[in-house]
Amino acid sequence: MAALTPEQVAGIAHLARLSLTTDEAAAYGASLTRIITLVEELDRADTAGVEPMSHPLPGQTARLRPDAVSETDQHQRYQQNAPQVEAGLYLVPKVIE
Repeated sequence: MAALTPEQVAGIAHLARLSLTTDEAAAYGASLTRIITLVEELDRADTAGVEPMSHPLPGQTARLRPDAVSETDQHQRYQQNAPQVEAGLYLVPKVIE
């Protein structure tokens, strides 16, 4: 992959609501380029015939908690402090036009 351009880094920073100096943008651009290059390299790895694992160590399994309800539904209590609620949903200001 080619290095991210300053415009691409500025676009990513805008989406993340970050204010970057020119030096910071250059450093983040280099770091992001390395990350994307690594992900592309991993994507090229041949995984045909590889069985999915539930744990990284052979013979081990992930300990999972039982899928059981442990608390009562208290959403009405939590929504009492919300500025606006309708039909059990929190109403928030529109931020994307």
